[in-house]
Amino acid sequence: MIAITGATGQLGRLVITALLEHVQADQVVALVRDPLKAEDIAERGVDVRHADYSQPSTLGTALVGVEKLLLISSNELGQRVEQHQAVIDAAKAAGVKLVAYTSVLHADTSALGLAEEHRQTEHALQNSGVPYVLLRNGWYHENYLAGVGSALAHHALLGSAEDGRISSASRADYAEAAAVVLTGSDQAGKVYELAGDDSYSLSELAALITRQSGTHVAYQNLPEAEYRKVLLDIGLPEPVAELLADSDSAAAKGALFDDGKQLSGLLGRPTTPVAVSLQQALATG
Repeated sequence: MIAITGATGQLGRLVITALLEHVQADQVVALVRDPLKAEDIAERGVDVRHADYSQPSTLGTALVGVEKLLLISSNELGQRVEQHQAVIDAAKAAGVKLVAYTSVLHADTSALGLAEEHRQTEHALQNSGVPYVLLRNGWYHENYLAGVGSALAHHALLGSAEDGRISSASRADYAEAAAVVLTGSDQAGKVYELAGDDSYSLSELAALITRQSGTHVAYQNLPEAEYRKVLLDIGLPEPVAELLADSDSAAAKGALFDDGKQLSGLLGRPTTPVAVSLQQALATG
């Protein structure tokens, strides 16, 4: 059986859907904090089990019979290393044969502040003795497209990425790649640097938004500290504002760029262009 942690999250749900294109539902296990939020997943025939990163006692039972596990990184910044270690320990005790971990692009050398917890998790996997494969995911289109409404309202796309190029892909692309790896063979020990086929600067993204929406949007580059303050002023929690500002600053140094096309190689097709995802975002509003 193949288990997915964080299965009710945005990526987790997409992975479940992608997996069901490859295997029968009774071979998929959805590991969730709140089973009540996974009723729709259970209705598809998937085995829903309670598993909480922060409650190690729930993990052992949840992993019974699991051969492959997708460890989707926790969204609780500052707690992820401990939470991931608990899952890795439980996987080892349960005899899981392969752990796939959603890390970050070029985690070993990345200037992204968020890369540190990913590096520590990768080291934990290396030291665990459990066979593993690293899915070093690049940026999602959705990370920037979530702010399109605000950009249209203010005629400005804000950031700190300067002219840094961003090789993003859709969240669904990364989910499909995870399903391919989880249902493939001989994956242990592999490291995938996953990113979109094409790259763009935020100035180019602003121009694309202008063309597709008919509303003029210009990119406004801000110093990292100023951008962080803007994010705080609009109500984002401090850790999130810090992460976004730091990530943009690192993007200016190339942290979100990759032209290896390993993602499209796994998919067997080109990655979803940002223009397509933008069109969908504008249509849904």
